[in-house]
Amino acid sequence: MKILVINAGSSSLKFQVIDMDNEEVIAKGICEEIGGKSGFKFKVPGREDYKVSVSLPTHAEALQLVLDTLVDEKLGVLKSVDEIGAVGHRVLHGGEKLSGSVLVTDEVKAIVEECIDLGPLHNPANLKGIIECEKIMSVPQVAVFDTGFHGTMPDFAYMYGLPYEYYEKYKIRRYGFHGTSHRYVSQRAGELMGNPELNVVTCHLGNGASVSAVKDGKCFDTSMGTTPLEGIMMGTRCGNIDAAIIPYLMKKGELTTADDIDRMMNKKSGMLGISQVTSDNQEICKRADAGDERCILIQNMYCHQLTKLVGGYIAAMGGTDAIVFTGGIGENTPKYRSFVCEKLAFLGVKIDEEKNAIRGEEMEISTPESTVKVFVIPTNEELVIARDTLDIVSKL
Repeated sequence: MKILVINAGSSSLKFQVIDMDNEEVIAKGICEEIGGKSGFKFKVPGREDYKVSVSLPTHAEALQLVLDTLVDEKLGVLKSVDEIGAVGHRVLHGGEKLSGSVLVTDEVKAIVEECIDLGPLHNPANLKGIIECEKIMSVPQVAVFDTGFHGTMPDFAYMYGLPYEYYEKYKIRRYGFHGTSHRYVSQRAGELMGNPELNVVTCHLGNGASVSAVKDGKCFDTSMGTTPLEGIMMGTRCGNIDAAIIPYLMKKGELTTADDIDRMMNKKSGMLGISQVTSDNQEICKRADAGDERCILIQNMYCHQLTKLVGGYIAAMGGTDAIVFTGGIGENTPKYRSFVCEKLAFLGVKIDEEKNAIRGEEMEISTPESTVKVFVIPTNEELVIARDTLDIVSKL
C-alpha cells in the first residue's frame, strides 16, 4: 500500500508518499507560504528537485497541487491518485481523550477542534489538512498525535503543582510533544541493542527541542508541557523560566496582554532573543567560532540546560542503557553532543570523538568501554505516521 503522509502547518503543507511494501519514500515535498507568494518543492529520489513559485490561496489548492503533481506525466510517480490507499496526518494535540493514533471520524475531528485551546498554532492547521483531504480523497484518514507517545507517563510526572481544580477544569498538565520522533529513535536504539525495553534518554534537538525519558520502552517523562514552550531553550522559545517573571514584566509595562506574553515567549526568546540576530543554530555556531560573545553564551546555556535534563532523567529512571541525539541540531552539532557526554563521564559515558564528528548519519558514537551507549539516530517521523496508518487501515 502507498500512504500519503501530511503535515499541515498554518501556512505550509509538508508531504511524503511512502510505499509500505518496502517502506520506501517515493516522493516528498512542501508547499510554503500558503496564502501569500507560495513556493512548491517536489522531490523524487534519483531526480533533480523540482521547485516553482505558484499561487496557493488556501490549503485546498496546495493539496490539489500535490495530488496533481504526483500523477503528472513528467513529474509524477503515480499513474493515478487511486494508488494512495490511505492518508496519515500529523496532529499536534489530542489532549487526554486521544493519546494514540486513530482512524479519523467526526468524533475525532471534534476532539481535535476541542484541543485548539491547547494547541492554537497547530491544531487548526492540522484539522484543516484533514478536512481538505476528506473533500478531495475517498480513502481512510488516520490521525497520529504528537502527544501520543507520552500517554504512558505516570501522574507524578505529568502533574503540575498548581491548584488541582485547574487540572479538573482545563486539563492543565504535561502532555509532551515530538512523540513520533521520540518513539522512532528509542525503538531504533532498542533494535540496535537487541532489546525493545531499554531505558533510553532521547534528545530531539531542532528549532523546537525536547528530551524524553523512556523507561522499559515506554515514555516515563518528557520536557515539553501543556504546550511546546516548556523545557530547554529553543530557536525562538524561552523554555523553562521563573513564572513570576511574567507578572513582573507586566507591572513594568513591558507586557500588557496575553498575546504580548505569548509572542514574547514563543517568538522572540530563545536563541533569537539572546543573540538578537538569529534563531538558526548553524549561524549561531559560525558566530561563536568567530568570537561572538552572545553566541558563545547561547551555546553554553543550551548545553548546560541539556545536560541537566539528560542527567536528571537518568537519575529519575535509576539509570539508562543509552542516550540518543536526533533532530537537526542533535544530528548535526558534534560540539553539543561532546559537551553533554563529557559532563556525564562520571556515569561511565565515553564517546569516540572521531565517530562523533559525523553529521546526519546513524552511528554509535560511544566507545566500547562506555557503560552507556550513545547514538546519533536521524529521526523519521513520517515513517512512524505511515506505519501507524497502515496498521489501523489494515484492520478495517
